[in-house]
Amino acid sequence: MSDEVYEAGMKVRREVLGDAHVDRAVANTTEFTQKFQDYITRSAWGSVWTRDGLDRKTRSCITLAVLTALHCENEIPMHVRAAITNGLTPDEIGEVLLHAGVYAGVPAANAAFALAQRTLAELDDK
Repeated sequence: MSDEVYEAGMKVRREVLGDAHVDRAVANTTEFTQKFQDYITRSAWGSVWTRDGLDRKTRSCITLAVLTALHCENEIPMHVRAAITNGLTPDEIGEVLLHAGVYAGVPAANAAFALAQRTLAELDDK
């Protein structure tokens, strides 16, 4: 993929996750993780999140639902913050998690709700 894809991915990644998060990820990149950081910047952010087919709010809904279904608890707080950045309200995030619970199960949604609640409280404290 071209450097344009990487640059576009880094731009969207920063817009969605924030400079502080991306700066930390870049600063913590090691020789071991460098290829993975390049991969997610190009693939997820540069090739998918840049597409016109869905808006960022919808992409955040899907991302939260999939992360809930897959029990990706380490990723949920980051994507709750991203969802707020992308225009979701706390009530809409709750609806996404509730909907995911029907299909992914109550334990998955319960964990996601706990993480989302803690993350939203942290955002309110700022």
